[in-house]
Amino acid sequence: MKILVVGGGGREHAIIMKLAESPRAEKLYCAPGNGGISRYAECFDVKATDIDGIVALAKKLSVDMVVVAPDDPLVMGMVDALGAEGIMTFGPDKAAAIIEGSKAFSKDLMKKYGIPTAAYETFTNADEAVAYIKGQGKYPTVVKADGLALGKGVIIAQNEQEAEEAVRSIMEDKIFGESGSKLVVEEFLTGPEMSVLSFTDGNIVVPMISSMDHKRALDGDQGLNTGGMGTVAPNPFYTEAVAKECMENIFLPTIKAMKAEGRTFKGCLYFGLMLTPDGVKVIEYNCRFGDPETQVVLPLLDADLVDIFEAVYKGTLSDIDIKWKDQSCACVVMASGGYPKKYPTGLEMSGMDDKGQVDGVFVYHAGTKFTDGKFLTAGGRVLGVTATGDTLQAALDKSYEAVKKISFENAHYRTDIGKRALSAK
Repeated sequence: MKILVVGGGGREHAIIMKLAESPRAEKLYCAPGNGGISRYAECFDVKATDIDGIVALAKKLSVDMVVVAPDDPLVMGMVDALGAEGIMTFGPDKAAAIIEGSKAFSKDLMKKYGIPTAAYETFTNADEAVAYIKGQGKYPTVVKADGLALGKGVIIAQNEQEAEEAVRSIMEDKIFGESGSKLVVEEFLTGPEMSVLSFTDGNIVVPMISSMDHKRALDGDQGLNTGGMGTVAPNPFYTEAVAKECMENIFLPTIKAMKAEGRTFKGCLYFGLMLTPDGVKVIEYNCRFGDPETQVVLPLLDADLVDIFEAVYKGTLSDIDIKWKDQSCACVVMASGGYPKKYPTGLEMSGMDDKGQVDGVFVYHAGTKFTDGKFLTAGGRVLGVTATGDTLQAALDKSYEAVKKISFENAHYRTDIGKRALSAK
């Protein structure tokens, strides 16, 4: 098979490396790709959001399958456009991708079908939102932009002043663009967070190995929210009992709800969960592989990803035996100094061996380019230094050993990835 992967981050690099293991993957392409991906797939300078450009590229290359990885093109309807040309595509269509494209839609879906989530209200007027928050008088409170915001459209306000600032910055100052035209105000839940990606063909749902993301920029879960500074898998809080509760109360009901709404979901559905004192609740849905969760989940997959993607497309997922390695995996993100705010790009990097110069490590590229034989930084999150091990501690030790061998100016990473997971055992 000739396969085109749409996207250019660490998640796409992880997908490509797992596809490359399949004897069925004859040729891999990526658009736009990045410096690290270019070593394993032929890259084309077509933006991930350029639907016409991607369709034209897929036809020109005569590909057998397209994997649409990022949220934007999914929500925009790229899968529909490729499907109209008869091209096998992995990812949900536009009607199903709204589960991430609109937080108000997903919250209303959960309310309608009794899927456990935080109490919430939706607003299109800033003054009304502020009045509601003041009337509730409960802090912290969660303020979310309705649309896509690169995983950063959530502000946890600690008091009335912060809450009002959050509402006005999202709705009036448009810090997340048009994503903030509508707003969701949500009760603040407490408990360990769990990420569970799942394969689904719209009929059955097969959860992948669980993971734990680290969203805050600084050690001790301090600082600004980011797209994710590191991940570990499996998540120790996601026990067999919790998994059973999730399947019965969340996973299957969500798939059935989407089907009932005429929005059958086929692809990777991501469940962002919290283990609260009142049971597991959904924090968010994503309509695609999470980043950087994919970087720790796919290395532990003991099955052919090409077979799985094809089965999802054909609705035959129940025929596939999906197994997982009995190991742990850790990913430490190396970011540009200043991320998630302003940061420089084009900085030369040293120590850049794919294997991270440490046995059992692989370096996934998130924001890099390869020019004149050199790797340069080209994004906020630059690398995902990932290792597998028989224990989580072993995986973390290897990741951090590899991190220390890579350098670029003002490189920033957290030194406590996996700490909470280790203390849970």
